[in-house]
Amino acid sequence: MSAGVGSTAIHRRVEALREGRDPSVIAKMSSGWAVFGERQFLRGYALLLPDPVVPTLNDLPASARDLFLSDMSRLGDALLAVTGALRINYAMFGNLEPALHAHVIPRYREESPPLDVAHPWAYDWNAAPVFDPVREAALLEAVRASLASSASQSSRA
Repeated sequence: MSAGVGSTAIHRRVEALREGRDPSVIAKMSSGWAVFGERQFLRGYALLLPDPVVPTLNDLPASARDLFLSDMSRLGDALLAVTGALRINYAMFGNLEPALHAHVIPRYREESPPLDVAHPWAYDWNAAPVFDPVREAALLEAVRASLASSASQSSRA
């Protein structure tokens, strides 16, 4: 299957972000878009979507690949600082949606066993609350501020 324009949910979401139609947007980053996940199975679950969309990480030139991975870790740093999470899990698959996207998942000390040591896909995502930009306004602004701060610090280095 060819992953042409608009052919995956990732393509459609990036188009919505470009048009200002996605309320889950955290920030436009150098490599793409930081957004909160549609389902918040863990508070602060986010994604990094490349812009332009490519099929896989390996389809990016080395400099763009480095930038995407750096942005992914900056998003993780911001979530770690803001949410009080114990750690951040990172994942890139592209099996169901054959377009590059990185899952950035805060993990918490308070997670119940056996989920506390399971991979994030063990959660019931369908039962998870939908991201609500009003309910999560404070989280949204805090992550944005943390990302802005890290961008300004790296530009001074």
